[in-house]
Amino acid sequence: MRVELEIWRQNGPRAQGAFEEHVVGDAEPEMSLLELLDRLNDQIIDAGGEPVVFESDCREGVCGACGFLVNGVPHGPVDNTPACRQHLRAFPKATRLRLEPWRAAAFPVIRDLVVDRTALDELIRAGGTVDVAAGTAPDADDVAQPRQQAERALDFAACIGCGACVAACPNGAAMLFAGAKLAHLSLMPTGRHERARRARGMARTLDEFFGPCSVYGECVPACPAGIPIEVIARLNREVLRAGWLGRGRDD
Repeated sequence: MRVELEIWRQNGPRAQGAFEEHVVGDAEPEMSLLELLDRLNDQIIDAGGEPVVFESDCREGVCGACGFLVNGVPHGPVDNTPACRQHLRAFPKATRLRLEPWRAAAFPVIRDLVVDRTALDELIRAGGTVDVAAGTAPDADDVAQPRQQAERALDFAACIGCGACVAACPNGAAMLFAGAKLAHLSLMPTGRHERARRARGMARTLDEFFGPCSVYGECVPACPAGIPIEVIARLNREVLRAGWLGRGRDD
């Protein structure tokens, strides 16, 4: 299987990037996109060139490290699937692929296909965690929670933080990511005393780093975890709730 590749090459954040063309003549349909890049890098190194820089870790769709645009689509053509789980068999009629990094103002390019996703970390720092005083946390079984509510919270907690939702959004919004965090934590019995403070902090960070949400819905098929669009409504509800409680209170 012969695959022609157009790959974005950029030496650094301040460098001017450009597409570079390559051909992998011995690709196989069972190869994942990352395995295709591995094969390409073997060729480039053998020829004395600089390999293409891209991110990966688990390669099992769990860590969220991998991710780039494939023919303009975050991760690739198969919905709700990360790049490491996208295989060449998903391109039965395509022999030319265009690979480039996430295109979002919040994700500046570090090198080649790697982007800086610190903006997502800032969202987590702004309120995507639960504060528990060391030594006072009760055993998990001591905090009762209805099973259906716990299962729903776990559904929202499935977000792997890859940033595909931001790359897919025409506005560069991160509402699906932030909504998943707020929806998850709002259903948990721990950390509820800081619920309003969490919503206000994440809302401010969204305004600082990301674009507004126009509910295009492009983020939903791009999300490897299948986070539903309802989390955006839940985020708005959490922010409104925090506003009604007032800025001086945290419950």
